[in-house]
Amino acid sequence: MIERRITTPSTEHARRRRLEGKVVLVTGGGTGIGRAAALAYARDGARVVLAGRRGAEIEAVAHEIAAAEGEALAVVADVSQEDDVRRLITAATKHFGRLDAAFNNAGVLGHVAPIAEQTSVDFDTVIATNLRGVWLSIKYEIEAFVAQGGGGAIVNTSSWLAHGALAGTSIYSASKGALDALIRAVAIEYGSQGIRINNINPGIIDTPMARSGWSDDAAFVPFIEHTPAKRAGQPADAGDVAVWLMTDEARFVTGQNILVDGGYTIAGLR
Repeated sequence: MIERRITTPSTEHARRRRLEGKVVLVTGGGTGIGRAAALAYARDGARVVLAGRRGAEIEAVAHEIAAAEGEALAVVADVSQEDDVRRLITAATKHFGRLDAAFNNAGVLGHVAPIAEQTSVDFDTVIATNLRGVWLSIKYEIEAFVAQGGGGAIVNTSSWLAHGALAGTSIYSASKGALDALIRAVAIEYGSQGIRINNINPGIIDTPMARSGWSDDAAFVPFIEHTPAKRAGQPADAGDVAVWLMTDEARFVTGQNILVDGGYTIAGLR
């Protein structure tokens, strides 16, 4: 695992900085929702650890944070690999001295196709990152929180598909449904130690991953037409909710799966 470090002193800004001095880990931090959240964490005063499989992408985000007088550490890691996750947490705590929060955002869409056209390799690939990778991340993040004496916040990226449906996404949907169930047990297990855990469940967000499945702009039109907001979501629409869930404003929120979908999943006549 290759580590890249970029650090510049942070300065006070006029805006209120709700995460001042906190250390926040963002997996899948190079693009889309992860990138938007990482930049927002930094604006709110956090020192950010960026993790991803593609070093150039996370280093670019680290440079953006540094250019805005923030602090960032970029670590190349694959969350589906337990050794990588362990080394990632070690790198974060060694460099910044502690870990206060984590946004487990890394995920893959996988092969979009009817189930009879999918393979067991397709299944294993998606589950390895979307479920095993998040489970591993939560495990080692909580170990770090407990070793520090407790306290901490975790947010994971789930999906509206955890309780919705879209043809061709059976494996992806299953991975996110399991993630929604997983956090409820964790919230009960560690709530007494001041550790909170929640999911955001984005709707139709215009990200590189979404584009990999539906690259044509016309593919977004039916979703936009059925969304009260009448637009696709932008990465910051979901990323800002992930930031809020780590602040003291969300101190009594845990074990929740929070839809961020512009109202797309509201049942009713269209």
